[in-house]
Amino acid sequence: MLQWALLSIFIFFLVVAYIVIQGTRAALAWRQAAAAGNAGVIRDIVEDAIGAWRSVRRPKEVAPDVWRGVQSMQLVEVAPDYVRVSCQAQSEYRLIDAHWVEVRNPLQEGQAIAVRAADMILYELPHYRPERIQVDVYTSFREVDGVTRNDCILSLETTREIAKQVDWEEWTAEEIVERLGARYSLGERGQPLPIEVALPAATLEAEIAKQEAGLKT
Repeated sequence: MLQWALLSIFIFFLVVAYIVIQGTRAALAWRQAAAAGNAGVIRDIVEDAIGAWRSVRRPKEVAPDVWRGVQSMQLVEVAPDYVRVSCQAQSEYRLIDAHWVEVRNPLQEGQAIAVRAADMILYELPHYRPERIQVDVYTSFREVDGVTRNDCILSLETTREIAKQVDWEEWTAEEIVERLGARYSLGERGQPLPIEVALPAATLEAEIAKQEAGLKT
């Protein structure tokens, strides 16, 4: 009986060791492929991470509206050393004297969302460390005719080298976006205005090809 028990334990540890070794090999293969600039592998890594973040419980230090914006993250494009994502931001309202009052506008929320997203993309992706990142934050605008559209109100582009100069723990979101050179525009009343951002490379190439095809016909 003891011999069978020992044999079962031995087999169990063999299975565990095999699983660990296979997992280590797979992780090494992913890291090597990402380091070699395999865009397909990099895209898979980033998309898997974004998908996992959507199901992660909100950290206590992150405001609910900010975490909701982070979990809205979508991958826009990747390159061997570059990741670009897009997030959504909305105003934060509080009920004051029976009235819902805006206490933080979309840009203020967007700054906090962009900072958190940049931190995660730079330092929390498994198997891959991009050298350049871009985080575009969008919000809703209502036209005169009632139609709602989403426009970019903040675009944060930075490098890993510049990000090293940031105190991610102590600085405010406003201080971080300023240090990283984020772009945004304010109206006369301090409200965020839409800004232009470049099309993703693949979309731009498709647009150019469509225009060239139209010229030939």
